[in-house]
Order: sequence, then structure tokens, then C-alpha cells
Amino acid sequence: MALLETLVVVFGVAFLASLAVYAKTRLFPMRPGEEPREDVAEYISMMVSVFYALVLGLCLVSVWDNHTTADDEVRAEASALHQTYLLADSLPAAQQQPVRDAARSYAAYVVDVEWPRMAEREPLGPEGWAMLDRLRAAGQLHGSGTATTGQQIAAQEMLAQIGYVDDARRGREAAAQERLSEVLWAGLVIGGVLTVSFMFLFGINRSATHIILVMGLSGFIAFTVVLISQLDAPFGTSLGVAPDAFTRYFPA
Repeated sequence: MALLETLVVVFGVAFLASLAVYAKTRLFPMRPGEEPREDVAEYISMMVSVFYALVLGLCLVSVWDNHTTADDEVRAEASALHQTYLLADSLPAAQQQPVRDAARSYAAYVVDVEWPRMAEREPLGPEGWAMLDRLRAAGQLHGSGTATTGQQIAAQEMLAQIGYVDDARRGREAAAQERLSEVLWAGLVIGGVLTVSFMFLFGINRSATHIILVMGLSGFIAFTVVLISQLDAPFGTSLGVAPDAFTRYFPA
């Protein structure tokens, strides 16, 4: 509903403004010999361009922050999972291999199953959390009375690392579902159309210069919108975050 409400407000204000201009021209027509003022059109064109630049900047900052957050959470999750894998060497011999197997299974599940889901913005489901719980259970000391001091310290550190995996996983899941506001998308499209339209209508008389500037401006706006669209999907495009952090520590 946010996009619909925005469009209603925008077109409603534009319609009222057009009625005001129409009423002014009907009630106060131009005197004979009076020429229309182009400075008003140039001022409006300048204001539209400035506000559109602000909208572009806001959109770029928003999607880039989410993309950076997604990348940081993936690296933190993979690093903590790798530390958990390494700490298994300090546990009792009977628990070492179950911890390693659980860590490898979790990494493989994230890369092979969850990454395509994140690319499509689908929910991750409960299986990943269940695998993380199994990893946590595998790392707990079953006979703490017979464990050495070093093993107890390693088990505590492992639980802390699994907690970091848990936190980073939540951040990754949130970043995968985050997207640019529909209001900002409406501002991108409407502002781009208005900016290019003013270039067609006002301020340039030489046809060659006119064509070159309109082509350049239109191409730049299209490139910026495509860039924002790519960054808005932090896991699903060529610019998205790749699972390299996991595959580097846990190769297939």
C-alpha cells in the first residue's frame, strides 16, 4: 500500500498544480506583446534535478549499506564456524569427529541449499537452525568431571564461537530479506522521467548538443537504476555476495 499511497499523493498534487496553472492562465491572461518567462522553467528544472540527485544518493547509500552488512555477516559466520571446526582438536577424542562432521554439514547446507533461497528472497526454513543446534550439542562435554582443564576451556570457547555463528546467521537472514523501499523506487522512476523530460523541453536550442546531453543523462540514469537494482539483491546478482567465505574454509 505504501507505493499506491505515494503515487496517489504525487499525482494528486500534480493534478492540483495543473488546475492552478490553468486557472491562472484563464483568469490572468498574458498582455499583448508580453513574452513567457523561461527563468521559471529553468528554476523548476534545476530543483527537480537537485532533488532527484538526493533521491539517487539516498538509494545508493541504502542498498550499499545492506550489501556491506550482508558481506560482513557472511564472513563473520564462516570465520566463527571455522574456529569451531578447529577447536574440535582440543575436545575428547570421541567428540572431535562429530563436531567436524556437523560443521561441514552446516557449511554445505548453507552453500548448496540456503544460498539459492536467499537469491530468490525465499525464507530459509528451520533446517539450518536445527543443524546449528546439533553442532552445539556435539560440542558440549558429556563427562565434564573427567575432562581436562584444557578441554573444558576449549568447550567453552567453542560454545562462544557457535553463538557468533548464530548471531551472524540472523544478520545474514535479515540482509537477504531486506529491500529498497517502494517509495524510493517510485521516486527513482518518477524523478528520472521528469529529469529527462525537462531536458527535452527547456533550456537547449542546438539540436546536436540537445541529443548528446539527453542521451548521456538518460544512459547515466538507467545505469544508476540498474546498479541500485543489482545491489538491492545482496545474494542474487553478479554483484551479490558469493559463498566464497564458506567454500574457502570448507571446500566441497
